[in-house]
Amino acid sequence: MAELATVARPYAKALYSLAIEHNKTGDWVAVLENLAQAIAVPKVAAAIDRPEQSADEKAAVLLGLLPEGADERMQAFLSTLAENDRLNALPEIFTQFQALYLSASHIKKAVIYSAFPLSEEQFSQLVLDLQAKVGSKLDAKVVVDPELIGGVKVEVGDQVLDLSVQAELQKLYAAMTN
Repeated sequence: MAELATVARPYAKALYSLAIEHNKTGDWVAVLENLAQAIAVPKVAAAIDRPEQSADEKAAVLLGLLPEGADERMQAFLSTLAENDRLNALPEIFTQFQALYLSASHIKKAVIYSAFPLSEEQFSQLVLDLQAKVGSKLDAKVVVDPELIGGVKVEVGDQVLDLSVQAELQKLYAAMTN
């Protein structure tokens, strides 16, 4: 996937610069996320992959997914991607755009693995505690993983905090076998 990342990088940087210039970074993260998810839908992917379609027709498929009154610069961006046959890079463009946004906002992405679904209150408190520990704002999401048995495992960037029952059992097993 290095090739797709290489193709997406200049588009993401250019769009991010434009978003900063027009104070649209937060709005465009959400729009790009929706478009990247839409391209993963087989019917949408098939609609934009037809070689017999013109670039305008391909762009129209995605433009139809934009909210009413969408920014004309975002519309122009999608048209440019279609003209350059780069609509397939949209998910990677979103990933790189989001990384630029989070970095500039001093926000880190976090994945919280939990054995059970967390209530909104538990999630909020856990995020607050993690932000204090990490010293940064977090953009966190929860993934339910029953194999953890209990507790949580948190990944923030390249840091991992494993407070799961599974990890404790593995430590106990290692101690008993050594």
